[in-house]
Amino acid sequence: MAISLTNVTRESLRAFLLEGFRGLGLPAGDAAIFADALIFSELRFHPGHGQGVRRIRRYQERIGHKLVDPAAAFEIIKESPALALVDAHNGIGTVAAAKAMELAIRKAKVCGIGQVIVRNSTHYGSSAVHACQAVEQGCIGMAYTNAGPEMAPWGAREGAVGTNPWGIAAPTGLGFPVVMDFALTTAGKGMMRWHAREGKKMPLDWALTPDGHVTDDPEAAMTGALLGIGEYKGYGLAFMTDVLTGVIGGGGFGLIPYADERRLDVSHSLTAIDIEWFMPLETFKARMNDFAEMVKSRKLRPGFSEVLLPGEQEARRVETKSAKGVPLDDEVLADLQALGREMGLSAEIEIVGPYEGGRL
Repeated sequence: MAISLTNVTRESLRAFLLEGFRGLGLPAGDAAIFADALIFSELRFHPGHGQGVRRIRRYQERIGHKLVDPAAAFEIIKESPALALVDAHNGIGTVAAAKAMELAIRKAKVCGIGQVIVRNSTHYGSSAVHACQAVEQGCIGMAYTNAGPEMAPWGAREGAVGTNPWGIAAPTGLGFPVVMDFALTTAGKGMMRWHAREGKKMPLDWALTPDGHVTDDPEAAMTGALLGIGEYKGYGLAFMTDVLTGVIGGGGFGLIPYADERRLDVSHSLTAIDIEWFMPLETFKARMNDFAEMVKSRKLRPGFSEVLLPGEQEARRVETKSAKGVPLDDEVLADLQALGREMGLSAEIEIVGPYEGGRL
């Protein structure tokens, strides 16, 4: 069964989030960071990925139960001209990561590269949000995080490492940056739920049943472990991501993140590389355009109409959704409207009309 979606205006959705986050106790600047990050994800990604505005309900619950600090300090524990170690004090992970990337960019403008590792944090949203933050300042951005142990090590049937998503973004002269953004599992529980709601089977390389068998039934796999991209290669990348975040940062790793709901103990790494240290930014963009032309001019396989660059499909989504309205799952929209009433928000989400189909 097709999932019903409704288009809403981007501006009203942002106003709703801003007022909502301020009502939950976030300082004004942090509320803007969080709202813009969720809008960014809602515009770029398939709604089944679960990285968008639906998360405000989860944060209302966690803040209400004092499981996350909406006004947590961003504490620099140690730093050098190029490096920093930050304690997020169990605050909003998206906000902590954005501030860490801002710090990494400042360091890159001095040293050519800046890297900031964040510990004692929480879910930081989409890696692309933070990687693209660096692009806006003429840098290449890299962002990665560990997460709860949902992925089975290759050969095991229980989770031990997270989806541990990566994002790498670089500017071009094409009107959009190239952006690699993906979890190191083949898919996440969000897309499994989406398939279950649509009554569709899922690919056999997504997840295991609790007893360790591959399955195409998303309901059967919902309590099992996820599988890594490229089989053992995805597991290896996820393992090393824990090394590059939690282990070296003095934070949680492996089975530790998300084990205690009072302290999720997630760790992130944010890196900015200043392009101007190597060459003028416009020269870099011209070289990126040449590279893109090399890739897109290759002869096509049967059944394909074009070669896409990393992030090109998402850039098209942003353009379409900005013009026609942001499609929200009707269940999510109804929950947001209910949350607005519960919180007594004055901002209302403006509906454009029903989503008319097409590629999400």
